[in-house]
Amino acid sequence: MTASGSAETPAAKGESALGEEDRARADLYAVLARLYYGAPDRALLASLARHENLFGGGDAPLGTAWRALSRRARDAAPEPLTLEYDALFVGTGKAEITLYCSYYLAQTGRERIVVALRDELRELGLGRTGASHEPEDHLAALCEVMRHLVSRGSASYALECQKGFFLRYIANAYIPLTDAMLASAAAGFYQDVAQVTRAFFEIESRSFEMV
Repeated sequence: MTASGSAETPAAKGESALGEEDRARADLYAVLARLYYGAPDRALLASLARHENLFGGGDAPLGTAWRALSRRARDAAPEPLTLEYDALFVGTGKAEITLYCSYYLAQTGRERIVVALRDELRELGLGRTGASHEPEDHLAALCEVMRHLVSRGSASYALECQKGFFLRYIANAYIPLTDAMLASAAAGFYQDVAQVTRAFFEIESRSFEMV
């Protein structure tokens, strides 16, 4: 992992020039994207477990949540976590918890949110790859977009792009989504993922208020 908690993968093109804070943000968005796309494999669990104190040893919410996730990863195995992920987010017929953020943003007219999101992604030069089958409002996809936007740096225009995207598609969705995860009897590992998600997104929300 890097200083932010991502899996040990090469930095994306252009990210080498990022400051430490932005690299940390981009990497944590990447970790969350991976965890929400599917259950972690053995390599990711090992990487999470090795970096228990990545966010320090104090009592700040993100550090506390991260240490709990790291400890859970140390004793976890991929097979039970695949069952947990499927029970929570896939299900048979209807999933217990949806990861599609438009569900939390509007009671009706969710299709319009997804259409607007697609148009925005097109303007950003981003699009669906051949290997992707999830709608664009899936939380994992939104985290990947945020990782991309953070990787573009922290100039005023770049920060405004990050802020706008986060406020439109994530800010009003993450609390009810993580509430559902924390309340689920089927969640164990993913309760810790929810805590990390919530702590990180609360930091992002407060930071964007100052932009």
